[in-house]
Amino acid sequence: MNVLVTGAAGFIGSHIVRKLLADGHNVTAIDNLSTGLFWRIEPLLNDIRWIEGDVRNHETCLDATNNIECVLHHAAIPSVSRSITDPIASNDSNVTGTVALLEACRKNGVRRLVFAGSSSAYGSNPALPKHESMMPTPMSPYAVSKLAAEYYCKVYAQLGFVETVSFRYFNVFGPMQDPHSAYAAVVPKFITQILARQPLTVEGDGTHSRDFTYIDNVVQANIKAMTAPNVSGQLFNIGCGERHDLNSLVHNLGSIMGVVPSVTYLPNRPGDVPHSLADISAARTMLSYDPEVDFISGLNKTVEWFTRK
Repeated sequence: MNVLVTGAAGFIGSHIVRKLLADGHNVTAIDNLSTGLFWRIEPLLNDIRWIEGDVRNHETCLDATNNIECVLHHAAIPSVSRSITDPIASNDSNVTGTVALLEACRKNGVRRLVFAGSSSAYGSNPALPKHESMMPTPMSPYAVSKLAAEYYCKVYAQLGFVETVSFRYFNVFGPMQDPHSAYAAVVPKFITQILARQPLTVEGDGTHSRDFTYIDNVVQANIKAMTAPNVSGQLFNIGCGERHDLNSLVHNLGSIMGVVPSVTYLPNRPGDVPHSLADISAARTMLSYDPEVDFISGLNKTVEWFTRK
């Protein structure tokens, strides 16, 4: 299959590109490298069609989607805190970029687009687990932008322009995740702080909990969504269906790495959601999604990669 991956130099996108190549697909990869890291994709350049470009540009999208059957759309500015600092940029990348890509898919006859949304769309709704029929109550411009892009995907499917499948990811982690960004995810940040013998910085009292989801599970969901029947216009949670608080994350990483980390607690981060837990029954039923790597196994794989890199 001819597949386009947007945000291909990002953490999730680069893992998807590797899996597509391993499965024998023809891959076009695009990234403007504003948040993606070129080293993730550079070893693959001989095996893919590489475009350094921006999905907000409609002509670039038309070029990238030419002769493409399926798009796995991961281009975004992926940060709650960054969106609070610069909501215009988040909206421009996450909403305008998605619409430009959808329209290019429509014009070029792309069969299906799979959209990488976020569990942050559930926001302040306290009910657990989160299921797709819940009313979204986003708490940040990032969450609003992802929710708006979801709606665009659904409308394009309803109008018959292009098949779409939307995901809400729950706290994805794994090898090749950037620990050095000011907006770094907590797992790679904690691992690198432990390796550097630094105290861990926890925002809040450590009781915030997340459905931490190892990268291989997310890749699996994308691969299955490319061909799953009768799912156009649908929304799916992609997680593991279990949650762990930050204090237990610290404890588990310490056990794996053979240390007792010291912890510095900071004020809560604005716009942060206290708890998340995915109901993944819809993805199990309609996509045959089955998270194969559990939390502890994923932490071990991630620590191993950061230790040897």
